[in-house]
Amino acid sequence: MPGFEPWNKELAQDIITSGAKIEGATLPILHALQEVFGHVPEESLPMLAHALNVSRAEVHGVVTFYHDFREKPAGRHVLKLCRAEACQSVGGNELAERTKARLGIDFGETTPDGKLTLEATYCLGLCACAPAALMDGQVVGRLDDAGVAELLAEAR
Repeated sequence: MPGFEPWNKELAQDIITSGAKIEGATLPILHALQEVFGHVPEESLPMLAHALNVSRAEVHGVVTFYHDFREKPAGRHVLKLCRAEACQSVGGNELAERTKARLGIDFGETTPDGKLTLEATYCLGLCACAPAALMDGQVVGRLDDAGVAELLAEAR
């Protein structure tokens, strides 16, 4: 698995305290928590709400609104398939369904072996003729079934 830290209340508090001083602190703090722990730990939400003097519901709303935040750590590799309308118009829906079936998971889930997390992303700007994706942060354009198979083989 990636080198994420296990939950540590003191470390989370340090991240929150150092980020709370900046304007618009919620998103930067959430990103920092996820970078360290591999997800946004549920235990950190009340801490963040208290530090920013907002309700826990407001913090939870931000976490659940943005697709990039995870409630559990991701797998060793992350495949993000573009779900924007342009990619859908060139076969993205069908490619996504076949990919989910091949992996046996849905968007937001990780394979049982912990090797791959499948996520959705929206508009990579590469969808003129075929769907696009991100694999571990690397852009992949003109994606088809063979391309997905190649990405999955590399991830395994």
